[in-house]
Amino acid sequence: MRKVLIPTKLDKAAADKLVNAGYDVVLDGVTPLDEQVKANPDTEVLIVRSEKVTPEVIDQLPKLKLIVRAGAGFNTIDIKYARKRDIDVMNTPGANSNAVAEEVVAMILASCRHLIPADISARSGKWEKSKFMGRELTGKTVGILGLGHIGQLLVARLRGFDVKVLGFDPVLSPALADKLGVELTTVERIFSDSDFVSLHIPENDETRGMINRRLLESMKPGATLINCARCGILNEEDLRAVKAEKKIVYCNDVYPKDVEGPKSVADVADIMLPHLGANTHEANFTAACRAAEQTIAYFEQGINNCVVNKALPDGLDAKFQQLAYVLTKLTAAYLGKENNPTRIETSFYGDLAKYAKWMTPAIVAGINPDFALENGPKDAAQYLNDSGVELNNREVDNNKNYGEAMTIDLFVGGNLIYKAGARGTITENRLMISRLNDFDELYLEPTGNHLFVEYKDEPGVIGKIAGILGEKNINIVDIRAPQDPKSGLSLTVVKTGVVVPDILVQKIREAVNASKAFQFSL
Repeated sequence: MRKVLIPTKLDKAAADKLVNAGYDVVLDGVTPLDEQVKANPDTEVLIVRSEKVTPEVIDQLPKLKLIVRAGAGFNTIDIKYARKRDIDVMNTPGANSNAVAEEVVAMILASCRHLIPADISARSGKWEKSKFMGRELTGKTVGILGLGHIGQLLVARLRGFDVKVLGFDPVLSPALADKLGVELTTVERIFSDSDFVSLHIPENDETRGMINRRLLESMKPGATLINCARCGILNEEDLRAVKAEKKIVYCNDVYPKDVEGPKSVADVADIMLPHLGANTHEANFTAACRAAEQTIAYFEQGINNCVVNKALPDGLDAKFQQLAYVLTKLTAAYLGKENNPTRIETSFYGDLAKYAKWMTPAIVAGINPDFALENGPKDAAQYLNDSGVELNNREVDNNKNYGEAMTIDLFVGGNLIYKAGARGTITENRLMISRLNDFDELYLEPTGNHLFVEYKDEPGVIGKIAGILGEKNINIVDIRAPQDPKSGLSLTVVKTGVVVPDILVQKIREAVNASKAFQFSL
């Protein structure tokens, strides 16, 4: 009989389903996790919510085979260490999404109508009706950053308010956006044009501190910002500096740690809740049922489509997956954030052809930071399908003698299709990019910080770029400068010791009249 440990306040529906299926279940939402782990060393399945599953926890469970996160986010679980121990980690995507979407609507309405302070006032015997003059949601513009499960459900919940919805998502296709009734646009426009901005993006190296002073200063006076995603994506100091001047209304439900004690955001949050996003009976019940059902299906039917840390197949070097990720990410950066791909075409040469499907998760992660690289091929294919993005793996001519190399092309648009692509390989055990779009013989090792500048070929441009960097004491480590004779364009790629600030990238763009200029770091 397999033992399942559920050391969290999860609906008993999970335990009931598992017990009925013949599992030995321990459900305890009170005792600390470390104590339960020590008391149950024979645990084979661990089902958690927000508890931290560290290497120390994993090492105390020698029989552990599966960890299930009853929810979508799994950042509290060390999935890489679990993989080293040959332990699969699952999540239950979408189980909590509706609860979070409804919470966003509730926070918007509560802030618009001053429900919380008005309640406190009325209970104290006051009658301050004029003080709490509100505003209506109907007819306003709502901007949504991130149109995954939660973002799409939020769009649906807002339809009854007759609002205009602006959206940003790095992978959602224009066709699906039209179907949802969302106008895809840039992050900058969402902040400048929206009356309400709701955040639904992950926290990672690319998004941490993304909501900064520049974006906040562009907001309409009196606009509302709602963060039910992750606290780290917002720069609190920048909000603190801008809030009074712009009269920004801030609604918050996320913190560095879900624990008692003072919260740093208290002085700038108009509404702050104790991370209640997924805290509904329905969401808890749904997550519990899915966690149990997925556990049973995993052991009895071998169904593992929700495993987020799948291992690679035998014979495939993990570096090739990393290469697919880098090529896709670089191509997406070349196209620009405003251009979401509608079609992806790939070419895998040599023995890589038989591993084509295993590259799909890396490709999806390259265009969408919300998608974990550890996801499996089925999850990646389903993600692309749900996003309306077509994936085509082309037949290749191995007579070109590319060896074990790959090309990844991203196509954008409907009738007016344009594309960009990159080719690369592994040489001397290092990633090597041999081509970016029509710039051949690039031979770039994509490590560290790189500034890419594309411009009409003419003398002196590289010197101007180097001069501007030198003025700011930015050290140049390496320079690549391939040309495209057909278009008359040149591409200068400068490897720098530090990340080049956006304001300096823009200065370089203007100084050399560049058609493209962007920073790319790994």
